[in-house]
Amino acid sequence: MEPNSLDPILLARIQFGANISFHILFPTITIALGWVLLFIKLRFNATQDEAWMNAYRFFVKVFALSFALGVVSGITMSFQFGTNWPGFMERVGNIAGPLLAYEVLTAFFLEATFLGIMLFGFRRVPNWVHTMATFLVAFGTTMSAFWILVLNSWMHTPAGFELRNGVAHATDWWAIVFNPSMPYRLAHMLLASGLTCAFLIAGLSAWRWLRGDQGRDVAVALRLGVTLGAVLIPVQILVGDLHGLNTLEHQPAKVAAMEGNWETRGNVPLVLFAIPNERERRNDYAIEIPNGASLILKHDPAGVVPGLNAFEGKHPPVAPVFYAFRVMVGMGLAMLAISWVGSYFLWRRGHLPRLLAYGFVAMTFSGWIATLAGWYVTEIGRQPWLVTGVLTTAQAASAVPAGMIGTTLAMYLAIYVVLLVAYVSVLFHLAKKGGNPTPAPMPAPVRLQPAE
Repeated sequence: MEPNSLDPILLARIQFGANISFHILFPTITIALGWVLLFIKLRFNATQDEAWMNAYRFFVKVFALSFALGVVSGITMSFQFGTNWPGFMERVGNIAGPLLAYEVLTAFFLEATFLGIMLFGFRRVPNWVHTMATFLVAFGTTMSAFWILVLNSWMHTPAGFELRNGVAHATDWWAIVFNPSMPYRLAHMLLASGLTCAFLIAGLSAWRWLRGDQGRDVAVALRLGVTLGAVLIPVQILVGDLHGLNTLEHQPAKVAAMEGNWETRGNVPLVLFAIPNERERRNDYAIEIPNGASLILKHDPAGVVPGLNAFEGKHPPVAPVFYAFRVMVGMGLAMLAISWVGSYFLWRRGHLPRLLAYGFVAMTFSGWIATLAGWYVTEIGRQPWLVTGVLTTAQAASAVPAGMIGTTLAMYLAIYVVLLVAYVSVLFHLAKKGGNPTPAPMPAPVRLQPAE
């Protein structure tokens, strides 16, 4: 099919989705990794144990690389507001513009100012200054996430504004910032970042251990990553449930697509797997748990759950939302299982079986998969709206020809594939470089004490 025969709005959506999918990978790491680095630094300050400082030196390199790619990939996002989505700023720029400006003023400048001290200041500045720089960088990454999620949440559940001649004007900034979905969305994202960071730390540390690096810095990092994942995943499940209830209240069509529920009724089953059939408006080959969806969403087996047929013509595409939701939940359950089993072995038996260590290596980037799946649920589930009830995606789109969008999309994808492969390769190269130059084969189980 020729690019010009494709829908330019669809191409623009795919391009924006590709760009933000690549970009979100790196803030998802740095938001939490900044705080983990602060914890590691504080442990070093308290114990003067060089193992903690060695762990800091290794993972601050991971932070620097992730931060750099996050900044560079974020630049393309601002371009697309002007090239592909001019209607967005024309209609809601009075609200989106200040929120984005707050993000730059309160977050990016803070990170950029103190990142150099954090990376290169150890032994060049007093220890308390270096620790404070680490705190300020961590605080800056969180403030950046806060303002971006305020804007994103407002687009889902807009409040505190009025329309004048079709243009949104702020009437209550408190209501805009603390819109109905913001607390749930912010907590869900910060926990997702914590889990992404936890499994990245655990995976890289397990890889170093399996290659023969038995230093105590590897042991403390591995224990930290596994424990952090085990603690955060139950909290994320609870927050995810609360977020789902909030979404049911404000965006019922999205929840109907997530559940694959077509009819508004009670006793709705929980669909574990199915093939949504939008043409005939039913699920094919469904595997279900009776009353499960009603119990989860209404806390009542007979609870009435909205169905897609109540929003015919005004609900999101069902299949991508339905499948992405199950990928997110499935990855969360895998995180729960491996982190709890890993914690048992580390804290009760003092070692990891070799097979389980390889499992953590395989789960190194599991947080990315869960985050992207959750983001697809959130953003595709908002369609056809860009700002719910205010601005549709079609209304915000530009008149750029499909051929031009398709060409730039292909260029973006090619660059992103190369950068992503390079990023992952560099991380494992750093892990290899940090280990012994001639690693010896490791017997099972892998014990978490230095070799004598």
